[in-house]
Amino acid sequence: MQSHTLDSPLNDGMRESRGMLPEYDGVAEVWFDSKEDLMEAMGSAEMQQLSAALLEDEGKFVDHSKSCAFIVREQEF
Repeated sequence: MQSHTLDSPLNDGMRESRGMLPEYDGVAEVWFDSKEDLMEAMGSAEMQQLSAALLEDEGKFVDHSKSCAFIVREQEF
């Protein structure tokens, strides 16, 4: 999934009121049901091929030196 940043004065207001850095162009998300599912997928030959293709494609539009990646757990309230 990709979530693209909206061009909105709300972004400027939130950033300025909190002294934050400019927003990213967007965020890419990959979902797994569990850490175990993620680890299993990462070890598969199919994921190795997909990861290589993804990395090649990302090189066309992502500056990895100014980006971050992280694993999160979704919590419902």
